[in-house]
Amino acid sequence: MILQVAIFLAGLAVLSWSADKFVYGASALARNIGISPMMIGLTIVAMGSSAPEIVVSAVASINGNPNTAVGNALGSNITNIGLVLGITALIKPLLVSSTTLKREFPLLLVINLIAVYFLYDGELSSLEGIILILLFIFVLAGMAWISLLVDKGDPLMNETSDEIPNAVETSHAVLWIGLGLVLLPVSAQFMVDSAVHIARYFGMSDLVIGLTIIALGTSLPELAASVAGVLKGEDDLALGNVIGSNIFNLLAVLGMPGLIAPGILDENAAHRDALVMLGLTLLLLVFSFNFRGTRRINRVEAALLAGCYLGYQYWLFA
Repeated sequence: MILQVAIFLAGLAVLSWSADKFVYGASALARNIGISPMMIGLTIVAMGSSAPEIVVSAVASINGNPNTAVGNALGSNITNIGLVLGITALIKPLLVSSTTLKREFPLLLVINLIAVYFLYDGELSSLEGIILILLFIFVLAGMAWISLLVDKGDPLMNETSDEIPNAVETSHAVLWIGLGLVLLPVSAQFMVDSAVHIARYFGMSDLVIGLTIIALGTSLPELAASVAGVLKGEDDLALGNVIGSNIFNLLAVLGMPGLIAPGILDENAAHRDALVMLGLTLLLLVFSFNFRGTRRINRVEAALLAGCYLGYQYWLFA
């Protein structure tokens, strides 16, 4: 068991590192060929934040564990809102001022409703998987288009530009991309295998494996990025990373088991976990959205988000 824990932690560390380097290389290469920082931030960086979840979901589905993949998608979104944003806003209240984020919030809610609808019958079909992946491509294209329309005064533009690597040689960028593409699936395979061994030792189901051990592990990079961002005063970027990650989790990550291993799922995914995810998304929307101007997620609201996450964990294991 100690060996399996060590393998899991090593796999998680390599997965996070390789995802970061892949995004670094892809962002640098995109900047070198003339793509705007805002477009890079809304597409490559946002998608890259979900890269660990996407690869883990694909590996779990290939290994015949679609419930683990579905649990990873739902659990990561629950963790991102309840734990990541809860802790981040407890450290420093989040000021929501970007008009770009206010466009993405309704999109996140709509995609949540689609995911809940697809899961409600207790099955994820090939057609539903294809629809989710097509929506993923459509959303990426839409975000690229939105980046062209962003007001130059939008605070997210400056925050995003500061985060995109500059003056990186193209050969080095390509090297990081290649290294990431090799290490991501390898580390994900070790991480999934060890997580299954650990969870089975404690009598956990495939779904709960994805909801807890794997979801928490793949969400740790978002936690680190959000805390670092808010400490630098990049509140919109910290919140944007979570919103973008959650959108891509429900499209690309949830789409993987539909494409690779369609079939009947654990009924708790639809009747418990998807509804918890939807409830937390609605709560975040209420806390963040204000048609009259800026809105702050204060520490009381942050504590409520974190409390919901802890209550959910208790519910899983009670």
